[in-house]
Amino acid sequence: MNLVEIQNFSKVYRLGIEHGLKKVEAVKSISLTVPEGALYGFIGPNGAGKTTTIKTLMGLLRPTSGTVLLMGKNPLDPASRVQVGFQPEQPYFYDYLTGQELLSFYGRLSGVRGQDLSKSIEEACDLCKVDPSWLTRRLRTYSKGMSQRLGLAQAVLHKPKLLILDEPMSGLDPMGRRDVRLAMLELHKAGTTIFYSSHVLSDVEEVCTHAAMVVRGTLRREGLLSEILNNPDDPEHRQKLEDILAREVELA
Repeated sequence: MNLVEIQNFSKVYRLGIEHGLKKVEAVKSISLTVPEGALYGFIGPNGAGKTTTIKTLMGLLRPTSGTVLLMGKNPLDPASRVQVGFQPEQPYFYDYLTGQELLSFYGRLSGVRGQDLSKSIEEACDLCKVDPSWLTRRLRTYSKGMSQRLGLAQAVLHKPKLLILDEPMSGLDPMGRRDVRLAMLELHKAGTTIFYSSHVLSDVEEVCTHAAMVVRGTLRREGLLSEILNNPDDPEHRQKLEDILAREVELA
């Protein structure tokens, strides 16, 4: 079963009056599938269209053309997200809440309550390396790295079948990046399908089973990670991939 199905998806933005209402095609006819059980890396340089694709998957944007299905349903249908966990690249939380209050709030939104909620919070914090002492602090005092870890914890509280992460290692130091990779591997081992974006090839290489590369809104490669990374006919293939991912393009 494919938990994510994207067929000929395109997204066009219309810029403001100051730009003459110019249209910009952020994503150009992307097609990919994420099978159940995959740990899928969605890789590309900054501004390649990764976040636009993920926001459309989560029902935050509508496709200009093409078909996008989440758990076999239209992402605009709330039922499509019941078994999905999501962490955006720059999560915005109510900064007057404590970490404990935020996790309790999101847990209840996801249908977790009572003793199950307390247990889920403890397990999620342990998995994501959220220090228990952080939970009594207001979120406005959190660093970027602390917020990223808490954001991941809220995304896995209800033990989702599918976890979607947008640049989950953004803002983390090397130790933090390692902790997120280990958390993803543990979740995947427990049966969670994961779809996450990154512009760092090594992060994807260390954990993923499948991957797709998008550049300037266009899908360049898609399939098993080994097929994307290896090209025996081109000894400079990997360096070329690194060079592509190091570039930034104009539109996120």
